Amino acid sequence: MLDKNSKIYVAGHHGLVGSAIWDNLKQRGYAHLVGRSHKELDLLDGNAVKHFFDEERPDAVVLAAAHVGGIMANLQYRADFIYQNLQIQQNVIGESFRHGVKKLLFLGSTCIYPREAPQPMKEEVLLTSPLEYTNEPYAIAKIAGLKMCESFNLQYGTNYIAVMPTNLYGPNDNFHLENSHVLPAMMRKIYLAKCLNGNDWDAVRRDVGLRPVSILRNGERVVVDAQSSEAEILNVLAHYGITAEAVTLWGTGRPLREFLWSEEMADASVHILLNVDFKDTYVQGNKEVRNCHINVGTGKELTIREVAEKIVKEIGFGGELRWDASKPDGTMRKLTDVTKLHRLGWYHQVEIDEGIHRLYEWYMKGICINHQTV
Repeated sequence: MLDKNSKIYVAGHHGLVGSAIWDNLKQRGYAHLVGRSHKELDLLDGNAVKHFFDEERPDAVVLAAAHVGGIMANLQYRADFIYQNLQIQQNVIGESFRHGVKKLLFLGSTCIYPREAPQPMKEEVLLTSPLEYTNEPYAIAKIAGLKMCESFNLQYGTNYIAVMPTNLYGPNDNFHLENSHVLPAMMRKIYLAKCLNGNDWDAVRRDVGLRPVSILRNGERVVVDAQSSEAEILNVLAHYGITAEAVTLWGTGRPLREFLWSEEMADASVHILLNVDFKDTYVQGNKEVRNCHINVGTGKELTIREVAEKIVKEIGFGGELRWDASKPDGTMRKLTDVTKLHRLGWYHQVEIDEGIHRLYEWYMKGICINHQTV
């Protein structure tokens, strides 16, 4: 058990989950937290990571740092997704072992499971059939990470736990139109379409001023921000399916997805970090010890179309919602079986409607604060 004086390093403490884990630990009275921004510590640099561990000597590590993105990014930057994630994991888990870290929590993703996995997905279906092609490199990296934790535990008696969250959303989410996950990407697209629909150019400029939008055109990156012309902004937003009349989203809208509020993922993560040991993650007496990771989710699912319609209702967009079926859907279902998580004492509370409302409030507050400080 980690006491309140334990030094805990949260890798990725500015990210969606890492920032929520940091806040959760603070609220529980853990004051000796260590974090480094990407500028301060490049986790791809093995020497820099070793130097950091030499200096800080953390008692526990939360590895929430990763190179992440949606379908489009996973398809286009396959080498980046496998190389960067493997490198981050190799460096942080390796130095944690060499520096005698007592407890490590590794965050993966439910994309580790086979494309045609039986639903809901139990931890035991890992590596039983082929992965989804669109995010295979990322999934393989995350599988390697959880197997590193499992293997160090079995060979060296370490206490490294791997958790596999479902689709996450919440404060500090990434709303980049090319590299973000599905729910925040849909929210921003629908919001911008609403602004265009209402001819509210001040709102459009505030949004792209806070988060500039870009496209590749003739091999060059074209960026629009608050100073760009209306024509330039309209052209770039149209590339992402955003117009005054409609929002066009990728795929058919039929895939089923499970969504977990990021602050709840943080609460589950901290619960596991503080209360769960490696021996609790598998059935004692088994000849072969594997699949010791823990699914973290709600155990509930809805279609992408239903999520989009909820966002349209929350934002109040009066235009049309369209679907581009020529674009990939990704895995059709990926619902987690959370039986193990429940057995270990944690249950979710925030449902999707409340979560969408909270996220939109957070998004709009960020735009307003930024506008006031300009």
